[in-house]
Amino acid sequence: MGNPLTRTLERKRNRRHSGRMPQLHAPDPALPEHKMKTDTPRPIYLRDYRPPNFLIKSVNLDFKLDAAATKVRSRLKVRHNPKSQVHNAPLILDGENLKLDAVILDGNTLTRSQYRLTKTSLTIPETPIKPFTLEIHTTIDPSQNKSLQGLYRSRGVFCTQCEAQGFRRITYFLDRPDVLSTYTVRLEADPKEAPVLLSNGNRLERGTSDRGERHYAVWHDPHPKPCYLFALVAGDLSSIAADFKTASGSDVGLTIYVEHGKEERAAWAMDSLKRSMRWDEKRFGREYDLEVFNIVAVSDFNMGAMENKGLNIFNDRLVLASPETATDTTFEAIESVVAHEYFHNWTGNRITCRDWFQLCLKEGLTVYRDQEFSADERSRVVQRISDVRQLKAHQFPEDSGPLAHPVRPESYIEINNFYTATVYEKGAEIVRMIATILGAEAFRSGMDLYFERHDGEAATIEQFLECFAEVSGRDLSQFALWYSQSGTPHVECRTSYDKRARTYSLTLKQTTPQTPGQQQKNPMHIPLRIGLLGPDGHDLPLTTDAGDALQDDIIHLRQPSQTITFTDVPARPIPSVLREFSAPVHLEVELSEKDLAFLLANDSDAFNRWQAANTYAMRTMVAMVEALSRGKRSSRGTGFAKALSAALVDDNLDWAFRAELMRLPSQSDVATEIGQNVDHTFIYRAHRQLTRLIARRLEDQLAAIHDTLKESGPFSPDAANAGKRAARNAALQLLASLGSKTAINRTADQYFNASNMTEAAHALNLLAASNSPQRRTALDHFYQRWHEDHVVIDTWFVAQAQSPRNNALDVVRALTRHERFDITAPNKVRALIGNFALMNPVQFNRPDGKGYEFLVEQILAIDRFNPQIAARLLNAMRSWRALEPKRRKLARNALTKITKHPDPSRDVHEIVLRILDE
Repeated sequence: MGNPLTRTLERKRNRRHSGRMPQLHAPDPALPEHKMKTDTPRPIYLRDYRPPNFLIKSVNLDFKLDAAATKVRSRLKVRHNPKSQVHNAPLILDGENLKLDAVILDGNTLTRSQYRLTKTSLTIPETPIKPFTLEIHTTIDPSQNKSLQGLYRSRGVFCTQCEAQGFRRITYFLDRPDVLSTYTVRLEADPKEAPVLLSNGNRLERGTSDRGERHYAVWHDPHPKPCYLFALVAGDLSSIAADFKTASGSDVGLTIYVEHGKEERAAWAMDSLKRSMRWDEKRFGREYDLEVFNIVAVSDFNMGAMENKGLNIFNDRLVLASPETATDTTFEAIESVVAHEYFHNWTGNRITCRDWFQLCLKEGLTVYRDQEFSADERSRVVQRISDVRQLKAHQFPEDSGPLAHPVRPESYIEINNFYTATVYEKGAEIVRMIATILGAEAFRSGMDLYFERHDGEAATIEQFLECFAEVSGRDLSQFALWYSQSGTPHVECRTSYDKRARTYSLTLKQTTPQTPGQQQKNPMHIPLRIGLLGPDGHDLPLTTDAGDALQDDIIHLRQPSQTITFTDVPARPIPSVLREFSAPVHLEVELSEKDLAFLLANDSDAFNRWQAANTYAMRTMVAMVEALSRGKRSSRGTGFAKALSAALVDDNLDWAFRAELMRLPSQSDVATEIGQNVDHTFIYRAHRQLTRLIARRLEDQLAAIHDTLKESGPFSPDAANAGKRAARNAALQLLASLGSKTAINRTADQYFNASNMTEAAHALNLLAASNSPQRRTALDHFYQRWHEDHVVIDTWFVAQAQSPRNNALDVVRALTRHERFDITAPNKVRALIGNFALMNPVQFNRPDGKGYEFLVEQILAIDRFNPQIAARLLNAMRSWRALEPKRRKLARNALTKITKHPDPSRDVHEIVLRILDE
């Protein structure tokens, strides 16, 4: 599934997705029913996994679609599981919010006394020993389903979302990922209301019924799959189509379905799909396996996208794009998420998870694959910077707070709460480390073996690692700790140079801090890619007798402390450690500001050139915060401005990379770096102070960049042109901080004369943050132009939600009552409420606590109908303990209101208790 955070909430996933996990297994049927009931939701533990007592060979589903009363008939071919550890077990099926109409076992309708029905299950105590057929009739109301799980309607379109526990809202079933079945689905609807009828697999048949008043379609998916991959879509949709020929010569029909009038905006998604399919053939040897591949864009979706077999369902903001309506960030997100969901066809669909504790086996692995795709399609170093920014902004804070959990959790209460940055982003970093440790050839061999051995199965992390250990001959038992230990390892690097002996030593120490439920930590296997730069700026040879502790340019840190001594070193070098960000760790290394400027100017590893700039800027800003907290003004910043100026004139650096250099660490990044007694007012002032200092000292240089890179010629979303626009926008952001008439006019000119949304939206955000007269003019202009487009108008909400102006909370509160805002639409909630809480730290963390109170009000309101979205908004409060005492108390008081609410959802209840550590 796409990232719940879509990876910047535009990328993957909220990618990445994106931005979700079903229950591991039904309650143990060996327990008496009264012992399974409790007022407090019980945790589900990995250690308690048991194979299912029953297997379902095939599923036949018949839907008579109706907005208020859809009839569902399921016919299941069921048998006892020979691997079950429970004999004579009753058949317990999951089900929620269903009206049960009939239960028919081998043709006999069961009476009420022959089954037990609760709010969450259907139990049949006695079943035949031999395989049997079970038919279940249910009725559901899609129009009232605002949770957007199961079958619901979005702007008149029937749609499903079954990951994680949505299928149990459609019919009673063994809703767990290790029950794999083939599916045949018949859809029937009013042809005027739903001329398009789609489900998984290949279409077998279509026609009319009821004298032409209804029509139907029959779909069959020959590949066994878990029920979370089931999907259907029915509605009045338009489409674009294309053909694709696989490497072995099979023809595949590709179709993307969108709202009428938005067909042209799906062209980039189609192009991304075809490139993804070809890339997966070349890079991993994976071909597509059905006759058709369909994508549907829907308006209301809790995630970024979903990889249902042969029928991907997307949030429409991750499909629709044109130069006038979408930014480069959106184009890149579409490319990435389309690839991510397509790549799931093998890493997630053909090989799925044995249980939901193994979620990273599909999500982390697939994030790694889509990151590699994006790196090959665009700039590898800029992609790596983007991925690391995402990791540090979302996963590192998660790992250091009350929501910390292993990449493979040991327990959960509500599985939707574990679709997290740790599972996705850190999970991807673990796969990347395997590739780093083994090398490209052995990594590919391990992946080939994994695909060959486990195709059509529900697999585990152990089985995944075993494939790489087998092909490489390496012992990965210590490395496996990355999956079971939570927290971000800290690596301290101390250096020593012996001029007489011409030796240079690196002493590395690793520690992993305590995290909830894990007080003791074992040393990890951490691959650290390194280089040593001589006084001339060139890499020195890495000569040492370190044995297997150093292989090529990688130090394998396995002990709590290791010292590596390099020989024949003519002069004290500057260390370049953690090149390419080879492991997801906090690195502390002895580097002066002069050293950082040297690395920025000379490092052969482009990622570490950026890292040097980022570290230099962060160090400067933290010093400014410390000075402001003492009532003083720091004189720091000129050194960084000088180093940045020199880097910006290096024509060997592409514009996308130079744009990254101009992007300072965010205010939230600074808060994370400070770590305790955080005062967001001081951080905001320090951030503005450094930004203005750079803008004043580099004003002519930045203005020249902005003028030189002005768009000319037709728009192209390719990497080179997107990089130029990124650099132009980054230069404008620095200039706009001056607040001068010249700077404001330059910003307004970019907005009103922009030929694309990338430049228009960026300028709109800058104007919305200002106190200039052009602010209101630009916002009104944007609204008048785009208020009828429910996708584009979110940009208008975002601009106001992120504004640091003192009245931001009043504006956001008023916008929740705006006619274009809909609290039941996840995209609107993310655009306005989510952006205010997560992307406007100075106004969300107001000294009076009103920002916290507002968020809690919205969470409780949304929790009544969509617990998933409500729970995710709580991420904005995960670092409340790091705040200075006054704000900390106010934040706690706001969170406590949720615990006192009479009926919070399991999703919200679990997260708020973990955040409060209660």
